[in-house]
Amino acid sequence: MPVLEHSPYTPSPWLANGHLQTLYPVLRRPVPPVDYTRERLDLPDGDFLDLDWSLAAGPGGQRAARVALVIHGLEGHSRRKYLRGMVRALNAAGWDCVAMNHRGCSGEMNRLARFYHSGETDDVHSALTRAIAVGGYAQAALLGFSMGGNQILKYLGENPERVPAQVLGGVAVSAPCDLAACALVLERGFSRVYQAYLMRSLRHKVREKHEIFPHRVSVDRLSRMITFHEFDEAYTAPLNGFADAADYYARCSSLRVLEGIRVPVLVLSALDDPFLAPECYPQDLARASQFVHLETPQTGGHVGFALNGAAGPYYSELRAVEFLAHS
Repeated sequence: MPVLEHSPYTPSPWLANGHLQTLYPVLRRPVPPVDYTRERLDLPDGDFLDLDWSLAAGPGGQRAARVALVIHGLEGHSRRKYLRGMVRALNAAGWDCVAMNHRGCSGEMNRLARFYHSGETDDVHSALTRAIAVGGYAQAALLGFSMGGNQILKYLGENPERVPAQVLGGVAVSAPCDLAACALVLERGFSRVYQAYLMRSLRHKVREKHEIFPHRVSVDRLSRMITFHEFDEAYTAPLNGFADAADYYARCSSLRVLEGIRVPVLVLSALDDPFLAPECYPQDLARASQFVHLETPQTGGHVGFALNGAAGPYYSELRAVEFLAHS
């Protein structure tokens, strides 16, 4: 498919900066709350996921014919502004939505010593198949932000035969397709501010885990950790069965399986995204693929894509609705 290098996305001039685009929605976007109905999904390994439903017809209304599974980014949850904005846009377009909270991200700590991670696709599959079954939906879609974007791309590409037939497409916004390369980006320049912010949240979560599993989760070196690589080496890799951080990054980066995708997917990533490495813009692969659509606006930041500073909708939401309507 052609790479959409000349994106129609044109924000207000004062928002034409990757850091402003990244920070403005978090700090200033007013997004009305979404009326979620929570469902707890027990998993085969004894853990659970909390799924937050929002129906197109509103609370207590009839189910639509199609459902979208929407997945947050690192240390996010279903109440994040970017996720609520997407859910509201999809609801308005006639999609029922399920916002999946990763293990330990719903407001209640998960049961096992392990956390979620950037390549976790079994949980995506469990949530997706549950969502389709609950409503008997004829059509389904996957939407992921940042880490969630990497997850849905990996899910769709690593084992296409496992993907339910109802899935008509997906959208990945600001997806870190190459985890190792992105970890290095976040150790440089102003991007270290974002890393520090997320690391504070991750350290807090590890301390909670240590209280529950003192012999499995050590905090001996935690206070000295400042990079994702250090964290992944000490926690993500061993708790999830990877040899080390390098093994985790190699096996969980969606870039290596994009060629396996067999449904239309939009990869929407701004060229000024302060989280992404050049490897996250796979132009040659997209040009050769029937299914991978790559759109790379000049600006948009990381999970930004604000239009004029108003409540929304944002460009990523409008674009996702449009793309899925033609998938």
